[in-house]
Amino acid sequence: MLPVILTLVVLVAAFLAFTAIWTDVLWYRSVGFSTVYTKQITTRVLLFFSGGLIMVALLGANVVTAYRLRPAYRPSSVEQQGLDRYRTVVDPHRRIILIVILGLVGLLTASAAAGQWRTWLAFLNRQPFGIKDPQFHKDVSFFVFTYPLLRVVLDYLFTAVILTFIAALIVHYLYGGVRVQGEGERVSTAARVHLSVLFGVFVLLKAVAYWFDRWGLAHSNRGVVTGPSYTDVNVVLPAKTILAAIALICALMFFATIIRRGAMLPGMAFGLLVLSAILIGGVFPLLVQTFHVKPSEADKEAKYIGRNIAATRAAYDVDGAKITDFTPNAKLSPEQAKQETSTLPNVRLLDPAVVSPTYQQLQQIKGFYKFPNPLDIDRYPDPTDNNALRDTIVAVREVDGPPAGQVNWINSHLVYTHGYGFVAAPGNQVDSQGAPAFTEKNIPPTGTLGITQPRVYFGERSPSYSIVGGATDRELDYPDDKSPTGQHNNSYAGKGGVPIGSVFNRTLYAIRFKEKNLLLSGAINSHSRILYDRSPRERVQKAAPWLKVDGNPYPAVVDGRIKWIVDGYTTASDYPYSERTSLADATRDTNTESRVSVTAQAGDRINYIRNSVKATVDAYDGTVTLYAWDPSDPILKTWMKAFPGTVKPRTAIPADLLAHLRYPEDMFKVQRQILASYHVQNPQAYYSGQDFWAVPNDPTGEGALEPPYYLSVKMPDQTSPGFALTSTFVPRGKATNLTAFMAVDSVPTSRTYGQIRILQVPRSQVTPGPEQVQNTFENNPTVSQQLTLLRGPGSTTVSGNLLTLPFGGGFLYVEPVYLQAKSGAGSYPLLKRVIVSYGNDIGFGATLEDALNQVLKGGGITTPTGPPLQSSEDVRAAIDAANKAYSDAQNALAKGDWAAYGEAQKQLKAALDQLAKLREQGKSTPSASPSPPASSGSPTSRATPAPTPTPGG
Repeated sequence: MLPVILTLVVLVAAFLAFTAIWTDVLWYRSVGFSTVYTKQITTRVLLFFSGGLIMVALLGANVVTAYRLRPAYRPSSVEQQGLDRYRTVVDPHRRIILIVILGLVGLLTASAAAGQWRTWLAFLNRQPFGIKDPQFHKDVSFFVFTYPLLRVVLDYLFTAVILTFIAALIVHYLYGGVRVQGEGERVSTAARVHLSVLFGVFVLLKAVAYWFDRWGLAHSNRGVVTGPSYTDVNVVLPAKTILAAIALICALMFFATIIRRGAMLPGMAFGLLVLSAILIGGVFPLLVQTFHVKPSEADKEAKYIGRNIAATRAAYDVDGAKITDFTPNAKLSPEQAKQETSTLPNVRLLDPAVVSPTYQQLQQIKGFYKFPNPLDIDRYPDPTDNNALRDTIVAVREVDGPPAGQVNWINSHLVYTHGYGFVAAPGNQVDSQGAPAFTEKNIPPTGTLGITQPRVYFGERSPSYSIVGGATDRELDYPDDKSPTGQHNNSYAGKGGVPIGSVFNRTLYAIRFKEKNLLLSGAINSHSRILYDRSPRERVQKAAPWLKVDGNPYPAVVDGRIKWIVDGYTTASDYPYSERTSLADATRDTNTESRVSVTAQAGDRINYIRNSVKATVDAYDGTVTLYAWDPSDPILKTWMKAFPGTVKPRTAIPADLLAHLRYPEDMFKVQRQILASYHVQNPQAYYSGQDFWAVPNDPTGEGALEPPYYLSVKMPDQTSPGFALTSTFVPRGKATNLTAFMAVDSVPTSRTYGQIRILQVPRSQVTPGPEQVQNTFENNPTVSQQLTLLRGPGSTTVSGNLLTLPFGGGFLYVEPVYLQAKSGAGSYPLLKRVIVSYGNDIGFGATLEDALNQVLKGGGITTPTGPPLQSSEDVRAAIDAANKAYSDAQNALAKGDWAAYGEAQKQLKAALDQLAKLREQGKSTPSASPSPPASSGSPTSRATPAPTPTPGG
């Protein structure tokens, strides 16, 4: 019975493995990257069997050898009597036991070896960097591609020798070659020779390891920075050479036991090995570091800090960063103000992290559609300005699943299969109510982008799998009042997905997704296809498993089709002398902490990164296309050699697509973290660390770092504004004043694309940073009063992103302010006011122009244009009465005092009636109903936007 059960278990496991592999093969075929998967599989299989068989052969040979070297006679002892009983029971089955043990060990080892397929392929296809490290004078490719494989092989051999030594020792003990009790020698001659040889092999490997450790010093952390330090170069490096020689001598001493009996030589070798490792490898470097280096560390380490600075800046591609000393102006003359205003770029006022609910309410159309949070930023032509590109807030209308009460397998996987449409609005323009002025909207789509295929079968929120393309129109497009059924349906006609019409494929996918309906449903026919692994990041990651993918793909309309653009990175962790950083820590900010459509990076530690690939995923058919964006990158060239034909050349990028490419966010965030320290290039100054920077906290967020912002900015050395990714720096520590502004050219057709520019503020001048400016906004009496007037009983304000722009020889801060309701399912934020700051002046207006004019005229805040906010004394009194009545009503409601609650409601109505009367009389009134003042009398922070009132509140 047991053999039958075991056979069935093996067959089921084999079939499940076949199902997983074959469905993956079908998926890779569907996207045209089958060679990627077959190369992975064949490499894994090769390493699996090679690693497993070698381990089994070494272990099995030594176990058999130990058994054959068992002594013919074993002196009688209590120990041997116990072992005799064991041998009587187990010895008849020793072959089966050995096979099972070898099988388990081989399986574990083989699995570990198969997991090193990337290391193996990178080594086989390695390409030179053309750069030599300053210590060992080897090409960087040796450390990136070769050295990791050498360590893997060495670790494998160490594991094999240790396991064989333990196994041989056990066999020698079980069969009397090694004894704890009894007369005569405790270890037979044959056992001693066998174990000594194995130990000698271990020590020989240790000699090789010591030699390899010399190259490993390229990643040493002993000194102030990563890389060989003073002690490493002058003490540890020669020590490793000496230890390698000593280990080689000790290994020969162990091998000498083959011809020389006794334990003296092995004992001397073991003692010498341990003592030298402690004294030469540990104590001596520690003494030198403590008593020779530490007292004058800055001088001793200067040379090696300089090497680290140069390597780190090159590895993170920031060595070309242009740093300019910049002394900000605090005032502009009227002539300067006029001149600078004419060149002010169209400042983006729509915050993608705030207006997602606005898009949701105004463009959702039906409840089964969903927009991401945050939205994305792209550039599209402005027909009112000679088709000049302008910053645009864009989003794809994705499917969110069946409505409540209609969730079943058919609806979830055969009806609600895709999103529909693309929505876009200029970032610097709103309508009269403060809502986005959509240039692309509605279902069916209307607008200026010329979309010919609006269906979104592959997106960030697509279902786990959908069955599409059946003979009948079952897939819901959108509600249609003209249709007899009340909706417009569609049948998928694209090439995406895997055909699932055959019984065989249906069976495989029913097992993969653990869903019997895939096999039993009559709605699936010969035309049906199954779509899965549908998110843009997931598709690119599977098509190019050697890439790391940016956490924020974005959609673009290219030649009438919606395409997702995904940035891919090649990374390494073994670039010599370069400082390692956590990819997760470097890219963490407000968006990754609190936004659902931005994916946080894994915690891999890297010390080299390039944005080597731009990838696209077609939203309709899921086609994945990879373009070599940085063809000079040696890591990209290595993987292109390993997977030929999978990456298209940069010249193949269509012009319409090229216009939508931009500098990637995660790359920029890693670089800004590096430049926070490595803008300092003088080793002595770096050692002191006094001029290090930090990324400020998001002043309108929840304690996380401020994310970078895509803006159109004009740097001091530029003649016109350009699209850029920007960030700010403050001094490292507790200070929050501005110390630098960073921008990178994000126009892909520009000759200066990727050029990092940094404006460094003098340390002797205190320039307000984002957090300080936000605090100034919140504590300004006039701003606080105006915002209090803006709020109504059920509404609140939300601060948008605080943008920092170089302007007029100084820094201009711009922050949009939105009005929204505190509750209500159909509410959304609307742009109502803009706050700006330049120098010591603050402007507060209904438009950017209003607020900016206040600042540039030098008078600061005046009465805003648009709906007035400053009230007369009568209006102020009525507002105070309304606020008090509202507060009394809330207190009474909390206590359950209904009489007091009713009286407070009467007082509130009277106050509101008085306000209405004053409005009719033409007196100045707020643009929204009064509300109780916030406890701080300031704008609310940007939390997840609460529901919003109808415009005019």
